[in-house]
Amino acid sequence: MTIENIKEKTIRGFVTRTTNKDEMNPATSKIASLWQKFDDNVDVDYKNGNRVYGVYFNYESDANGEFTVLAGTDQAKIHNDELLESITIESGKYLTFHATGEIPEIVIETWGKVWQYFSKDDAKYKRTYKTDFEHYLNQNEIKVYIAIE
Repeated sequence: MTIENIKEKTIRGFVTRTTNKDEMNPATSKIASLWQKFDDNVDVDYKNGNRVYGVYFNYESDANGEFTVLAGTDQAKIHNDELLESITIESGKYLTFHATGEIPEIVIETWGKVWQYFSKDDAKYKRTYKTDFEHYLNQNEIKVYIAIE
């Protein structure tokens, strides 16, 4: 884990609203189909440095409440642009969790580490529940950024 100060960044993509409880059940899970929709409709220009992000925002409360997820990219020009929504990742201090391996397994494992860390009474940092995000660095490497006070 490391601390990073992030500058504001706008990400555009598709959104859904869900809960962690719903995501644990394949019958009610929405995030997998959100990513499928993104993959089917957006051609990310990786050669020019554009990347993919999963952004979590509009938290109802904490890890137990509803939240909104955007599967998107930082790419400026996108085919089907009118279908996309945008969110601005807030500038600020983020605790990052880095992982390599097979996606989506490393994403699930990394979020498990996030929940485990922040569930400790003696956790050094406190979540703000404003804007958190996954940054997909390549096909088998991610960083999860958690907004902290």
